[in-house]
Amino acid sequence: MKTFKMGGVHPEENKISSSAVIEQMPLPAQVVVLMNQHLGAPATPVVAKGDKVRVGQLIGEAQAFMCANVHSPVSGTVAKVDVCKDAFGFAKPAIYINVEGDDWVETVDRTPDIKRECNLEPQEIVAKLKEMGIVGLGGATFPAHIKYNVPEGKKAEYLIINAVECEPYLTSDHRVMMEHAEEICIGVSILRKALGVPNAYIGIENNKPEPIAVMTAMSKNFQGIIVEPLKVKYPQGAEKQLINAITGRKVPSGKLPIDVGCVVSNVGTAFAVYEAVQKNKPLIENILTVTGKKLPSQHNYQVRIGITYNDIIKHSIGELPENTGKVISGGPMMGKAVVNLDAPTTKGASSVLVMDESEARRAPETNCIRCGKCVNACPMGLEPYLFSSLVKNNRIEEAKIHNILDCIECGCCFFSCPANKPLTDEIRLGKNRVRAMMAAKK
Repeated sequence: MKTFKMGGVHPEENKISSSAVIEQMPLPAQVVVLMNQHLGAPATPVVAKGDKVRVGQLIGEAQAFMCANVHSPVSGTVAKVDVCKDAFGFAKPAIYINVEGDDWVETVDRTPDIKRECNLEPQEIVAKLKEMGIVGLGGATFPAHIKYNVPEGKKAEYLIINAVECEPYLTSDHRVMMEHAEEICIGVSILRKALGVPNAYIGIENNKPEPIAVMTAMSKNFQGIIVEPLKVKYPQGAEKQLINAITGRKVPSGKLPIDVGCVVSNVGTAFAVYEAVQKNKPLIENILTVTGKKLPSQHNYQVRIGITYNDIIKHSIGELPENTGKVISGGPMMGKAVVNLDAPTTKGASSVLVMDESEARRAPETNCIRCGKCVNACPMGLEPYLFSSLVKNNRIEEAKIHNILDCIECGCCFFSCPANKPLTDEIRLGKNRVRAMMAAKK
């Protein structure tokens, strides 16, 4: 069975919410919609205080190259256009909307009927992705219209759909495949048409036998869609590792997937593409897992963007357990601790993971014993122990020379380290310093 060749680890899977069917999260009294929910520049607000808005209406326009449109997830009145601290404490431009009913723009097809035929030309598909504000839902939130507008001189040969969901605890992709397999396959067919490639490959780790069975059965009704069961190994959901697993190709240092003829999108993105192209629905909601070993219940929700983490917690479990150590947006390997529960969710939010103190507490750090486990675990072939030393000694130029920017921050080095050294944190700090150094030289 296929997998990537270099490094990787096997954290406890903890997919305890995989059987929880997708529920609709109710609307709160107010939502806060950030203008930069995507990689790149923030969208420019096109509404003002006092304006009435409807669900699906454009409220933030992409005016930079690397940017994405933002649409209202609710109907109501714009309370203010201001800034808001995001889940990690950074101030971001935002639009506050007081919710008044649930009035949608007429252009969105809200019927349950599945629309199978797509008559758009490739460039029309790309334009629709831009109009609807579609971004990658695998974590990076890369604007989809840029990814599918292949640069001159490059050629796409493989479309790879990332349904690996290797991050522990997360199950939103699992549920989307179980409940929306046909819509996903239509979305994949649309993306395949946009790229002009003969086949699309859906990679799913073999710890998900039910989604594999469902997607395999559904894919037989579509031309050029191949489901690839993969051996379980973290971080197979990282695009470079997934490319290596499915095609055997390796993305060189400093290059992008398209440089080896590949385009990768998350399975949730494929579903969003179906809704955008076939139903004219902007990206105003996503599927989000609420999970944790000590929670009274497990959930997968369809959540409108702009709903706060606190609103989600109160609806799903009431209050946080008394011994809560961390609330994490994302999974325990690559996710980040939420420092502001009043912050709004965004297009790329995938989970609310609640860890108790015993699970969240880091073990005491001891001295490096030069065992090399971090090197063996690194899926990028890097030397994490070396980066740790270089960053601590402010040898930033050397860190750059040794390709610190190639680190994907997967956490394999920290996970495997017997000395419990916070290698990922140190490398993340080093990457920031390298980027600052590079910017200063321009």
